[in-house]
Amino acid sequence: MVKWMALTALALLIVGVVAFPRLGRGPAASAQPAAAAAGPGQVRSYFIAADEVVWDYAPSGRNQVTGEPFAHPFERLMALPGKGVIGPKYKKTIYREYTDASFTTMKPRAPEWAHLGFLGPLIRAEVGDTIKIVFKNNGKHPFSMHPHGVFYEKASEGAQYSDGTSMNRGVAPPGGTHHYEWLVPERAGPTEHETSSALWMYHSHVDENLDVNAGLIGPMVITRRGAAKPDGSPKDVDREFVIGFVEMDENFSHHFDESIALAVEPKSVRKVENFAEPDYLANLKESLNGFIYGHLPSPTMKKGERVRWYLFGSTNFEVHAPHWHGNTVTANHMRTDVVGLLPMGMLIADMVPDAAGTWLFHCHTGPHLLAGMVGKYVVQDAAAAAPAATGGLN
Repeated sequence: MVKWMALTALALLIVGVVAFPRLGRGPAASAQPAAAAAGPGQVRSYFIAADEVVWDYAPSGRNQVTGEPFAHPFERLMALPGKGVIGPKYKKTIYREYTDASFTTMKPRAPEWAHLGFLGPLIRAEVGDTIKIVFKNNGKHPFSMHPHGVFYEKASEGAQYSDGTSMNRGVAPPGGTHHYEWLVPERAGPTEHETSSALWMYHSHVDENLDVNAGLIGPMVITRRGAAKPDGSPKDVDREFVIGFVEMDENFSHHFDESIALAVEPKSVRKVENFAEPDYLANLKESLNGFIYGHLPSPTMKKGERVRWYLFGSTNFEVHAPHWHGNTVTANHMRTDVVGLLPMGMLIADMVPDAAGTWLFHCHTGPHLLAGMVGKYVVQDAAAAAPAATGGLN
């Protein structure tokens, strides 16, 4: 068994050095306009907190892809509690949206966005807008919100480092708040060669490795000027889905000791730094938005709809190959059913599904698939209720 696990670990290490071609968004753009020239547009306000939760990667206790109990030794290592392992439940800190600056009432997440899982709330804007965020840190460590793509001054960068000044660049201490203002100029939106929207991310950047592995990461979508509905979503799309191919290295989370305390036999869980050991691999969760082995609430659409998939990777040593069964997508100006993601890579794929049914959606990197980076999506022939979302928080 140990030899088999070591070989699997070696495979995980090998895929990490595979080089995918650079995933550009299209031909090089012309010279950018002045970065701060975002307006005129509207102000889009968000109230977001960093909250501590207990997250369950496989809440049903069964493999939802096969419909059977976890049987394979590696499945059991990754998804079941037991001696020497923590199991599927880990302490995490995640971004959650609230209704106002009092942070007393969480904003409900619509059923069609249940698939976001432990990702932070989807932040939207149209080119020309201004994004204003009140951030409350309910965690035990200093945290922040660092955005990709948009324009920000130093006070809204969300990353603390030495740059010759003593100012706070957007870090909130435990129990504290910080106000961010991000402008959305042309260079934050899609070029003329792209789709009508662009995908970016935000994440905590105080101790990035520990922060992101704790769970602090979320999506941001910017729609081309004049192409957005009132809520900021693109007019030429019927349905959108955001899927993070998120490798969570719980061994390097702020909460690893607290997660060990959740194990059925905490004293039997070893803390190791050797990537090749099964005790390390058990805490390396290859997830889709925080779900493994089919627990992702299934993205659901209808035949003929214009569907946009926003895909991204996370910050660890990872290479992903998202693959759709049953239907094809257009990505990077080509038709395909497999795309590539490097660490923190972002990609948009458009689909007009023509094959109804329940289909697999998974990472084609073998060890990641074995570790549970697989879910399902549903294409309906006619109007029908989407499947109920289950699992996640405890």
